[in-house]
Amino acid sequence: MADEFPAERHVYGRLDAPVTILEFGDLECPYCRAAAGPLKELVDSSDGRVRLVWRHFPLFEVHPYALSAALAAEVAGRHGKFWEMHDALLAEQSRLTEPDLRRAAEAMGIDPAEVVGDRAQALAPAVQGDYTAGIELGVRGTPAIYVDGTYFHGKVTLARLREAVDAA
Repeated sequence: MADEFPAERHVYGRLDAPVTILEFGDLECPYCRAAAGPLKELVDSSDGRVRLVWRHFPLFEVHPYALSAALAAEVAGRHGKFWEMHDALLAEQSRLTEPDLRRAAEAMGIDPAEVVGDRAQALAPAVQGDYTAGIELGVRGTPAIYVDGTYFHGKVTLARLREAVDAA
C-alpha cells in the first residue's frame, strides 16, 4: 500500500528542490485557504529552490466536508489534476457537498462519478496514511507547515516563509 500511495504524491515545484515545505492541510480550513497563496508564491519565486508537499489532514470533527473533499482531490491527482482541484476546492470552501464535488470534477474533465461514493472511497487509505503521519508528528490543527522538517509557527506570510527557508 505504501508504494500505491507515496507520502510525496502531491508536489508543487521541482521534485529535486533542495528545500521542502511540507503542509498538512484541510481543504475546508479557512487558514489553509489563506496560506495557499503565500506558499505557492514562495515556490514560484524560488528559482527551483523550494517545493511544496501537500498531505491531507481533514479535521472532520469541525469540517464536515473535509474528508470528501480530500478524496475528490485524490481522484483528481490520479488524473494529474491534484493542484487544480486543490485550488478549486480551497477557493470554494462553501461548496464542498457531493453535487459540488461532481461539478468541480466535471469542469476539469473528470468523470463526476469518480469523486464520490465507492470509487472515491478506494483512495481513503491515501488520506488515512497522511492523517496518521500527521498525528505521529503531533499535528493538531491546519495548516501544519514544516520547512525542511522544522515546524513553522505563526501567521503564514510570504516574508515569514522566506525567512524560514533562508534559515533552513
